Amino acid sequence: MGNAQKFYRALEQYMEEQRDQSGIDDKILIQVGSATCENAAGSEAVWKELDKLIRVSGREDIILKQTGCTGRCAREPIVGVFVPGQIPIKYETVDPDKVHRIFSKHVMGGETIPGLILDKETEQRYSHVITVCNSSRCNGSGKDPAEEIRAALKEANIEDNVRIFKGGCFGLCSDAQVGKRGVMMIFPARVLYAYKNKEELKQILDTHINQGKLAESFKTQTDFITEQFFSRYGDVAFFNKQTRLTLRNSGLIDPESLQDYVHHKGFAALAKALDQGSPKSIVDEIAKSGLRGRGGGGYPTGTKWKFGAQAKDTEKYVVCNADEGDPGAFMDRSALEGDPFIIIEGMTIGGLAIGAQKGYIYVRAEYPLAIERLQNAIQVARDNKLLGKNIMNSGFNFDIEIRLGAGAFVCGEETALMLSVEGKRGQPRIRPPYPTDYGLWGHPTVINNVETWANIPTIMLYGADWFSHIGTKTSRGTKVFALAGKVSNTGLVEVPMGTTLREIIYDIGGGIPDGKTLKAVQTGGPSGGCIPASQIDTPVDYDRLAELGSIMGSGGMIILDEDDCMVATAKFFLEFTKSESCGKCVPCREGTVRMLEILECITQGDGKPDDLVKLERLGKLIQSTSLCGLGTTAPNPVLSALENFREEFELHANEKTCPAHSCRQLIRYEINPDKCTGCTLCARRCPVSCISGERKKVHVIDQEACIKCGECYNVCKFDAVDRL
Repeated sequence: MGNAQKFYRALEQYMEEQRDQSGIDDKILIQVGSATCENAAGSEAVWKELDKLIRVSGREDIILKQTGCTGRCAREPIVGVFVPGQIPIKYETVDPDKVHRIFSKHVMGGETIPGLILDKETEQRYSHVITVCNSSRCNGSGKDPAEEIRAALKEANIEDNVRIFKGGCFGLCSDAQVGKRGVMMIFPARVLYAYKNKEELKQILDTHINQGKLAESFKTQTDFITEQFFSRYGDVAFFNKQTRLTLRNSGLIDPESLQDYVHHKGFAALAKALDQGSPKSIVDEIAKSGLRGRGGGGYPTGTKWKFGAQAKDTEKYVVCNADEGDPGAFMDRSALEGDPFIIIEGMTIGGLAIGAQKGYIYVRAEYPLAIERLQNAIQVARDNKLLGKNIMNSGFNFDIEIRLGAGAFVCGEETALMLSVEGKRGQPRIRPPYPTDYGLWGHPTVINNVETWANIPTIMLYGADWFSHIGTKTSRGTKVFALAGKVSNTGLVEVPMGTTLREIIYDIGGGIPDGKTLKAVQTGGPSGGCIPASQIDTPVDYDRLAELGSIMGSGGMIILDEDDCMVATAKFFLEFTKSESCGKCVPCREGTVRMLEILECITQGDGKPDDLVKLERLGKLIQSTSLCGLGTTAPNPVLSALENFREEFELHANEKTCPAHSCRQLIRYEINPDKCTGCTLCARRCPVSCISGERKKVHVIDQEACIKCGECYNVCKFDAVDRL
């Protein structure tokens, strides 16, 4: 055992002693989300009310802790109650009034409150939920594992309402390789079973469901996958198709507690790398894992690190790009707020691998909570010899500083980011030379984004072979998406690469609300594209999305329904890239302005038949001639929407109509004479008095004076106003 691992063992023992002294595992734990989104929903008031009730109760066996983002943006604030010996429960949309019910009935009385439980409808609808591994390694029979389980349930005379999901890889490939036919997890007990044949499967189901006992002889290894990803998530419906690597601690641990992080194997990967791995072996392990950069381009991380390690310069840097600028994206912010120590550990391993002694985290100033928690984590790590000189008594020196960005979208591009770190104006430069040859202050620099760094400790701790079995052949591991737009369950989701859009939208996201129809999925933010609903069975990975004219991007995923206009959507993203252009190169600076002018004409009713041809030619010109990656991808939303929804563009340009009734200037309101009763309500509510007519007689709209506000359409009680 090397010095670093001896140091880690001592640190781990000390942290566990502190944990034992506090008796945290024997106490009731109440967790309150404290991420930016949680605070905005009122979690601070919830925290204060719980703190007051605990103090008034005089109970010393109740611990109140903060956590990061749980990913349930539509359900916040979320409060978790963990009573020893009981299934963990999470409550949704908690306010101070609900706090009193939760505290008095559950915390003090031991009874759950069904009406407040997160995703309560799903929990009430199914007695059990089974997630079965659907990877080729586990599914040795070649048959549909879900159908096998359904058949086994029927043969075992199990009539309970059981929901079955085909999930991603659990990562238990060693079990599968020694003759296991299938691996499944049964909720709400969250027990992982492996079986060799149909008879064993029936025995498991009969013991677990019919008899209400654990099938002990079939339980498989309960490593960190079971413990971290499932055991403390009470939200079955949202999490049963997720595999959490990047976000494995977020929402579970106190992000300001080194004790919590070490308790969940934090810094074990760094100790292992310091003692057992030479810089070359670390780079080789990352390359073998197949990890690709999660910042948007998908460049192989191991290859980038190899170039950085081979650079002859002795002064090198590693950088964490946390300049998250995509509209609707909040993955990096949530990861930093929920688990800052994992970024520090990943960057330190990266520094060791390429021979760097200094790292920088470039984070936008609009993330005050993330910055605060990063600063705390860096200082705590320094105080415990996990950063600074002679880390873990290994002789390795490495430290990290934070640099704040002003929110310029272009500074997400790595060459512009480096100039901003140096205190200069953030503008991209021509490449080559690449940052691994000529980066910060002219020295070799490796830049990865937050999600990429967060994967490094997991790979180093559990091995490249384990990691590479998750995902697809060309896109290994998992990906975090910010699910937003017209979907029931908005929030952060982390799924294995290769999960289909349908599974993300309907199985995890809960489908399209209000009975509406899915129209498109926009991925990749302003640099991405629009994927039509007809392609929702597409597996999500870098290559398949590129084939559809979109990109993975940093992970934004916006769901559009039948009421969304694709022309207006393309215009929205182009407005963003046009305003965020740094102005250095002519194609991006001038080309985006001209494209936006054409789109504005189309949406205002001034479009011409040849406008669509101009859009395509101009977009392709910008793609091929812009200086940086942001410029070359700026036309993507427009070009992909044109390709997949051309008829809608033609209706705008040629017929001057908007099928989604979204473009205000293309809408026409008329009063149906067969339905109008002459109630005068529309005339009284019209802000410009353009509706005329006597009481109990048909009214008429003056189209010249109408401002298309839609007030008449909204207030008519007889459905007499037609929107054309």
